[in-house]
Amino acid sequence: MAVCSTAVAVPSSCNLGRAISLEPSKLSASKWLQSTPLRHPPTRSRRLSALPQRRIIPKVAAKKQTFSSFDELLEKSDKPVLVDFYATWCGPCQFMVPILEEVSEKLKDKIQVVKIDTEKYTSIANQYQIEALPTFIIFRDGKPCDRFEGAMPAHALIQRIESVLAVPQ
Repeated sequence: MAVCSTAVAVPSSCNLGRAISLEPSKLSASKWLQSTPLRHPPTRSRRLSALPQRRIIPKVAAKKQTFSSFDELLEKSDKPVLVDFYATWCGPCQFMVPILEEVSEKLKDKIQVVKIDTEKYTSIANQYQIEALPTFIIFRDGKPCDRFEGAMPAHALIQRIESVLAVPQ
């Protein structure tokens, strides 16, 4: 094992604001590392660590409605529709679940919130050229009037929706 005596600057993003010096005299463990063979963990623990970690995703009670087509949903809605294009495996999409519930509750008189799973409804995702998740499209009178991507806090989403709805068409 070779140790060099080069000063390494810590990036300013770490907020340490000083350099670290790696000198052989200050590394007391270097001789121990040279003489001690590396031990592998038991095979059993290696297998367990290779398993993917499960995340607990809260179950959300949603009001499911069935329409013969997405276009019918947009045409029959008496309010503008906020469509969340998502996927079950998408982390930011899962982050948005409680936020969309909050937005739906606060703006229930102004807008209808609809979620579309892009893996189940690929034709709709392709029709609206969904390339990033989550993607939100606000429809007014059956036509898209605003589109934005990415997770955001509830207050920012509410502000965005209200600003779009304030613009007359």
